[in-house]
Amino acid sequence: MTRIGAMFECRKRENRKALIAYLTAGDPDPSRTPALVEALVRGGADLIELGVPFSDPIADGPVNQRASERALKKGTTLATVLEIAHEIRAASEVPLLLFTYLNPVLRYGLERLASDAAAAGVDGCLLTDASVDEAEAYVSAMHRHGLDTVFLAAPTSTQRRLELVARYSTGFVYLVSRTGVTGERDSLSTAVVPLIRSMRAVTELPLAVGFGISKPEHVAELGRQVEGVVVGSAIVRMIEQNADNPSLEIQLESFARELKRGFDHATDQEVRAT
Repeated sequence: MTRIGAMFECRKRENRKALIAYLTAGDPDPSRTPALVEALVRGGADLIELGVPFSDPIADGPVNQRASERALKKGTTLATVLEIAHEIRAASEVPLLLFTYLNPVLRYGLERLASDAAAAGVDGCLLTDASVDEAEAYVSAMHRHGLDTVFLAAPTSTQRRLELVARYSTGFVYLVSRTGVTGERDSLSTAVVPLIRSMRAVTELPLAVGFGISKPEHVAELGRQVEGVVVGSAIVRMIEQNADNPSLEIQLESFARELKRGFDHATDQEVRAT
């Protein structure tokens, strides 16, 4: 079991849910990413998604696209992100999930990435644009090195897609709350509840919902239905707007703590309802 699986098992025993925080590695500068991760963990983040900057991030909205551009201008590559992961791991046991597109992985090499990622202390990988129908070679390489493979399921996913996601995912399943790209939203999509039910029918893995989640209220609502909630664009926007602010780490810690309190509100509501 990786740190990812162990973390979800621990949260289950504690009857608590996981806050998953995404940030683009290398933004605003590769040297600063470990400190930003440390701040999010202090604030309560249970798992960190390290985004690998990519020149054509088709699943990302404007906020994350700009973050990729800034990180690339700073010279951040997949190899750089693995170096960042190694630095984070030297100081923390927080689970790390590599969040990337297929092209950088193919250029780096599947087997080489799996080996180097494991050596760096990474716990798993999520390829946003990988076809689950053709995932066997990728999954085999990752699993040989003890890494989790997390796949995406969306409201538009067919039954076959859901079953393949269930078959090839380890650690947890990432549910995309809405169609479209990443980005903050005022309200949650009504499509997420049917997706959760459909995924529950084919897997016992923990479920985490992402895309469009930016408020404690969102966390509270989803915390009653899934094991984890992913917040990304709101964090990336905070980094963008405060890149030169020496208090950025303090702000990130405070924001993570505020989001985490959403789970407490969800628990309180459940208690009052019983």
